[in-house]
Amino acid sequence: MIADHVRVVGNEARAAIVSDRRITGLSAEVIAELVAEVGPLWHERHQARLESRPRKRAVGAGAKHQLVFIDQLLAALVHLRHGATHDVLACWFGVDRSTITGAVGEVRPLLAERGCTIAAGVRLRTLAEVIEHLGSSGRTGIDDGTEIRVRRPAAGRKDREKFISGKNKQNAVKAMILTDASGRLPFCSPTQPASCADITHPRQLGLVKHLTDGPPVEILADAGYQGLGAQTGGRVVTPPHRKFKKNPPEWYEEIYERQRKAHSSRRIRVEHGIAHLKNWRALARHHGRREHMSDTIQAVAGLLSHQQTATRTDRQAQ
Repeated sequence: MIADHVRVVGNEARAAIVSDRRITGLSAEVIAELVAEVGPLWHERHQARLESRPRKRAVGAGAKHQLVFIDQLLAALVHLRHGATHDVLACWFGVDRSTITGAVGEVRPLLAERGCTIAAGVRLRTLAEVIEHLGSSGRTGIDDGTEIRVRRPAAGRKDREKFISGKNKQNAVKAMILTDASGRLPFCSPTQPASCADITHPRQLGLVKHLTDGPPVEILADAGYQGLGAQTGGRVVTPPHRKFKKNPPEWYEEIYERQRKAHSSRRIRVEHGIAHLKNWRALARHHGRREHMSDTIQAVAGLLSHQQTATRTDRQAQ
């Protein structure tokens, strides 16, 4: 029997959330796996936090969580999937807004740390692991950046202009997305302010070093990454440079367009991967704190890759 001060969503409401994939974006089987995996980590971290601070009473005394873990997880999933505000979720779950804020704040980092699932029980968390996986499996990687609009920093704040995107002239953050040739999502980087150039971000993440020191891997990228090919011995493949900027011969234009379209056709899978990420409304336009964006996009990437792997496994079993 759950204590009276612990608030739980009714069994019917919880069953409706879990059973309808449109609400969380995840199947009931994947949610069950999340509960079994993340629940013990959440409890362990919560206990460590209680034991680490100076105390005047025993560990476990004082106010308790108003939501059991599964309801905290469901609240975080609905928030990430639909971008629902904490006020709306508080009304739905019958608790105070601060309770939802605390629940999402505790669950989101745990989801972000899981990494991307590429097979049952196999996760990739770092760029080095992704390059190693692509090399060992003989797969081609596809690299691209994506921007997510965020709130403008307050007037007078230091480095206020660094969030302005040179491409869209809007306040945003940028993340690097890497998929394989089949569109699976093995890596999503932490975010950077949008003023960071496309080519600078992978350099900061160590892509050049991983490619030159690691196994032979082909990475397809767009024109924003031109220059990495020379640094990686041709392992980063970008569209061809335009040799004639003025009055090009007709034969050259035809060849150039053919090469450019062929490269774009090979890269299209990464655009699909980014589109699937943006279907999670928390990434369409972020209205919360910019400091949470890295955890948010990496949590969504991990959840999306987990569901994609589970769906692919089910289809193969059939």
